Amino acid sequence: MLLINKLFILILKEGFTMVNIVCGEKGKGKTKVILEKANEAVKTSGGNVVFLDKDLAHMYELNNKIRLINVKDFFVANSSEFVGFICGIVSQDHDLEAIFLDSFLKISCTDKDTMKPVLDKIIQVADKYSVDIILSLSVKSEDVPEEYKHNVLVSL
Repeated sequence: MLLINKLFILILKEGFTMVNIVCGEKGKGKTKVILEKANEAVKTSGGNVVFLDKDLAHMYELNNKIRLINVKDFFVANSSEFVGFICGIVSQDHDLEAIFLDSFLKISCTDKDTMKPVLDKIIQVADKYSVDIILSLSVKSEDVPEEYKHNVLVSL
């Protein structure tokens, strides 16, 4: 038990998070990667998987066990409402294992210069409720804020 506690403390000190980023400029294939990751996750998951997007264009590319949500259908008008929307999804599903966020900057109503507070809150939610969150970010890997570079899963 002591070893497990030491490992947990080490993980916390290293800044381990359950949030991963797929980054790259527009048109580099981030959506394809995140769709593949979502479909892989639902095959191995014992819980529920949710995919948030700006529209329903990828409905037929996702496994039918994945809940696809068009964020625009829920009148999310700013980044605070977006964080509340994420919290609502997490709070209503105790079997939730992963949330995939495609076109993160668009659906979160933020941009690369103002995304830090939103990412901070999402990381807090993911860590507190043990939910994996994988998001696509339309920025070059060198433009990802330094404190999130360790979260980059794929850079295109």
